[in-house]
Amino acid sequence: MTFLLTLLAAIFVLGPLIALHEWGHYIVARLCGVKVLTYSIGFGPKLFGWTSKKSSIDYRISALPLGGYVKMLDEREGEVAKDELHLAFNRQHPLKKIAIVAAGPIMNFVIAIALFWVLFMTPSEQLATKIGQVLPDTPAAIAQLPVGDKIVAIDGHEVQTWEGINYRLAGRMGETDNVSITLKSESQTSNATKTYQAPVKTFMQGTSQGKDALTSFGMLPWQPDIEPIVGDLSADGAASRQGLKVGDRITAINDTEIKDWISATRIIRDNPETLLNFMVLRDGKSVQLQIMPQGKKDNLGNDFGQIGAMVAQSEIVIPDAYKATVVYGPGESLVKSFEKTEQLAVMTVSSMGKMLSGMIGLDNLSGPITIAKVAKQSFDISWQMVLSTAALISLSLAVLNLLPIPVLDGGHIVYYLIELIRGKPLSEGIQMAGLNIGLLLLAGFMVLAIGNDISRLF
Repeated sequence: MTFLLTLLAAIFVLGPLIALHEWGHYIVARLCGVKVLTYSIGFGPKLFGWTSKKSSIDYRISALPLGGYVKMLDEREGEVAKDELHLAFNRQHPLKKIAIVAAGPIMNFVIAIALFWVLFMTPSEQLATKIGQVLPDTPAAIAQLPVGDKIVAIDGHEVQTWEGINYRLAGRMGETDNVSITLKSESQTSNATKTYQAPVKTFMQGTSQGKDALTSFGMLPWQPDIEPIVGDLSADGAASRQGLKVGDRITAINDTEIKDWISATRIIRDNPETLLNFMVLRDGKSVQLQIMPQGKKDNLGNDFGQIGAMVAQSEIVIPDAYKATVVYGPGESLVKSFEKTEQLAVMTVSSMGKMLSGMIGLDNLSGPITIAKVAKQSFDISWQMVLSTAALISLSLAVLNLLPIPVLDGGHIVYYLIELIRGKPLSEGIQMAGLNIGLLLLAGFMVLAIGNDISRLF
């Protein structure tokens, strides 16, 4: 059932993005006077479809849902009748060819901007960007960032939500440098801003790999102060098997004092398959236990520890000082959607460059299995998360398709730019050699990405 739901979630999210990407190619081709033969969602054998009586276009859904294509009349792919030569793609001006090829990625950019626009226009109550906790031995601790101050900018870029902070920090992945954090004091005696320099070294790599950007950096939003008292235990969990009991108060883990439940869970999650020394208070007496968290994997394949202990349920009240209502009008939302699309597109290209240069590992590359799992997870959270996931995937499709690799849209655009400059197309031999190289590169990336996906499952 889980597999079926994951598959349906992926189809629901990816299907429209692929269809609209191909529709971009399709509609611009028709506007440019090129005859379209086939509009297909998916590759391989035809599952079902119909043929238009008016245009004779074959609309189809094909078996392999890893993309789609628009097949146009082209002398390079078959004989073309003399009275239809003017409708052939290869006979068009280079600028028309560029417009047709670029229309797909442009459509994905438009989708991302539109979805971000809807999300920005949706009022939401969020945690204020005040620092709630600074983790020891992290860049935030080294920079001595004060708890309670409000984060207003990262590296000079204004931030208004923790999501924005997370994206700005994630953009520094793999880097060794200083991160500028601008804080605003909201105390009664001061309302000034101050910029701190926090040093990062191979950020989010090494021992921090798999952690989110905020945890790796060491500054977290407000979190509820939940007493570290065990409220329930799973029968097959490590905690139950190794002596923890309901009602125990965890006072220390590996000589680290525990004052709240979240601090305990953070240590447990960060130490899968590692024997930990627990000190608990039971009936007024200190008891020492050794518990090894079971190793688990999250939806992105990151390892984490779990002992099967749950906290007693309690009402969580967020202090007013740590609440913020975020509301944007239509115009401001549109501006912000463009800014976010630009920021994430630049970050995506930068991340690719870092992978190629070795600054970050190739294991950060994800394939269709991870995308499907993220899509399923978004449905479990909220409709806003579904739209956000769709926007991010659409943006990634746009950027990836514009890479100057033959066989991708970006590679074809390079061919047609050369044709525009030379006044004639490259020879068939050169184009075919480039396409073969592009296919090998693409196949290599797909094998690597799917291999990463599979490794995250085990």
